[in-house]
Amino acid sequence: MEKKRFVRNTFEDIAPKYDFLNRVLSLGIDIYWRKKAIKLTNFKDGNKVLDVACGTGDFSILAKFKHKLDIYGADFSLNMLRLYNKKKSYTLGKLVQTQSEHLPFVDSTFDNIIVAFGVRNFYDIPKAFDEFKRVLKSGGKVTILEFSLPKNKLIGSLYKFYFKKVLPLIGGIVSGNFSAYKYLPDSVEEFDEKINLVELLNNAKFSKVIRTTLSFGIVQCVIAEK
Repeated sequence: MEKKRFVRNTFEDIAPKYDFLNRVLSLGIDIYWRKKAIKLTNFKDGNKVLDVACGTGDFSILAKFKHKLDIYGADFSLNMLRLYNKKKSYTLGKLVQTQSEHLPFVDSTFDNIIVAFGVRNFYDIPKAFDEFKRVLKSGGKVTILEFSLPKNKLIGSLYKFYFKKVLPLIGGIVSGNFSAYKYLPDSVEEFDEKINLVELLNNAKFSKVIRTTLSFGIVQCVIAEK
């Protein structure tokens, strides 16, 4: 409950600066990560897609540029959904305020589920993955983009310095919320140490689980099939 409240309050607070800081702090590389995940997913025109932890919609909007998709967005933060909804030039099926562990959809609704940098914020990842499997159609895919820590020592050292010293300072000054941008590197480090996405997806009885690392291991893209 404590994590749920913290995550929700944090993202409600930083929502107005979220898109701007994503571009600045990633040096724009976050756009490449999403494009690569979309290419690896191999969407089919007409697919019904659920963007979980959708935030302001960057992932699903980019996917819609590339393919004719019926996209739904789900997020715990109402402020994030409001900002997504302001991007009115993009047609969406529906935006829903909900938790990933309790998706308000009937079984076998979606062809794809996508999540960009949201899984580490789930309060119960195995339960969320069970929900993913429930609402996916047979043969449907889940695509997860998430941060990881580079294994190369030199790159890892440089990345950790930026991630733990520079990023929290810039993010805190611009957003006015220093705890939010301290949470980001802390949560990534804890996630990298404790969570194995491939293993958890296999435990949830997904098949064909494939993990691809991007940008020297800074990001992982994991795709699994029901």
